[in-house]
Amino acid sequence: MTVKTTLSFTDRHHRFMSTKVDEGVFASQSAVVASAIENMMRDELERDIALTALADEVRARMQTARTEYVDGERAFSAARATVAAAREG
Repeated sequence: MTVKTTLSFTDRHHRFMSTKVDEGVFASQSAVVASAIENMMRDELERDIALTALADEVRARMQTARTEYVDGERAFSAARATVAAAREG
């Protein structure tokens, strides 16, 4: 479903959108805005995934004896893999 709305932009933003449409990067200014919103939604999802993975790792480390600690690269490899998988999907 498409919803019609009215938006206001600064001159700078309007010029940028118009240029991208004129260059053929986007079909319309609406497509520019939709793309920006999709990017924001993806960024927010990735941030949530990363923060959840980080919190899970912190909780796990709190239950681990100091003698069993692992280095940071190994510890966060699962979080990096989760973020990478979310970007692909």
